[in-house]
Amino acid sequence: KDPYLTSSFANIAILDRSPNMDILYARMERTAMLFPRLRRKVVQSPGNFGNPTWVDDQSFDIRYHVRQMSLAAPGDMRQLLDLGTLLVADPFDLNRPLWQFFVVDGLPNGRSALIQKLHHTVSDGQGAVELALHYLDAVRNPGPLEPLDPEIANATFVTTESNIADEIRGAMDDALRVPISVLRQVRDVLSDTSLLGSITATGSATIKDLVAQLNDNDASRSPLWTKRSTRRRMETARVPYDSLRAAAKSMGGTLNTAFITAAAHASGLYHRELGAPVDTLRASMAISTRTAESGGNAFTLARMLVPTHDMPISERFTAVNEILASVRENAATSSIETIATFATFLPAAFVTRLARTQAETVDFATSNIPGASFELFFAGSKLLENYPIGPLGGVAFNLTLMSYLGSLDVGINIDSQAIESPELLRDLLQQSFTEMTDMAPLKSGKSVLATRRQWWKRSR
Repeated sequence: KDPYLTSSFANIAILDRSPNMDILYARMERTAMLFPRLRRKVVQSPGNFGNPTWVDDQSFDIRYHVRQMSLAAPGDMRQLLDLGTLLVADPFDLNRPLWQFFVVDGLPNGRSALIQKLHHTVSDGQGAVELALHYLDAVRNPGPLEPLDPEIANATFVTTESNIADEIRGAMDDALRVPISVLRQVRDVLSDTSLLGSITATGSATIKDLVAQLNDNDASRSPLWTKRSTRRRMETARVPYDSLRAAAKSMGGTLNTAFITAAAHASGLYHRELGAPVDTLRASMAISTRTAESGGNAFTLARMLVPTHDMPISERFTAVNEILASVRENAATSSIETIATFATFLPAAFVTRLARTQAETVDFATSNIPGASFELFFAGSKLLENYPIGPLGGVAFNLTLMSYLGSLDVGINIDSQAIESPELLRDLLQQSFTEMTDMAPLKSGKSVLATRRQWWKRSR
């Protein structure tokens, strides 16, 4: 409903050569059978009563979802990032499954790229990594694939009238579990938000969480990043994985601590560079809750105030580490499940307004997605770099990190109306990561500089 809150996300993988399209089509056809949501579309329930439903797309065509194109000469990284930004910003066709892959040729030295675009209802970032195991290989030429089990190959899922009736009955059953008095209070708040404090939540942890979310509407802190738009700019950075992890461990924290610290450090530098220093900014971090039984999405969002005033990066790391320890304790009561519980019973306009209000409390978003530590191949092409594009969802920028082959590949998705100097932000982020990796302890007498040179040589 709201383009500012679009939850499409993507990944830009740099390939050493163009993939074999025939192999690619066959592999993705197979993957769509193994992961049925790739061949299902979303339909609304009758009268929008109850949740939308996944149904098979009877016109499913793999060549609509997997496309090939080429950059205009000379073809460079900037062109690729700009193209990826436009493709990700385009809304999905709701008459089809909510995903698209774009093979982009025309990069220097015969290289190509793969832009993988998914809607968050299909999967979250970590789920997308697990999904990729169905179409990525550990060798360049894996040979013929094993045939699918006939039950999987012939499986279909079509919503019938009885299914729809079950959906409506289920929605009514859920509604009856919520006290009528509470539903009336929520209804009253829709017309007068000043009544928020009057909502009682006795005996219902879910209602208590909802009230807490509704009352948490403190504005974002940046004096510069005050505007929001649908204009986008993509930037990237690369960091040696081992060096950053070693630096974090030596200071008593984790990779996530180092990641948030670098983001806070760069954000503070950005504001001071432009003459608008700020003491704190509000950041959000996606925390995976994935288990063996998890579905397409399994994460919680944690919000926190991080220090951005002028201070040594080691001191900032210690402060952020303490903040994250507190945040993790409260992660289980995130707004994701809470708001989802009530989405069926509340008007879409209200849920959208609530989501926008929550987004406006955050200056920047972060996410860390574990990837592979070994070489990966895609239809005969080797993956060289792997940059995630996290959804903005109403914040000034999203910083998402993915590990791959000894590197941390960082995607910086920027609202260019909010941040007027995206290149400066990118440079300060790279500078902050470098300052952090320089703090890694030395091993076997090898200098940090020598280690970094070795990493750059391997990664190129």
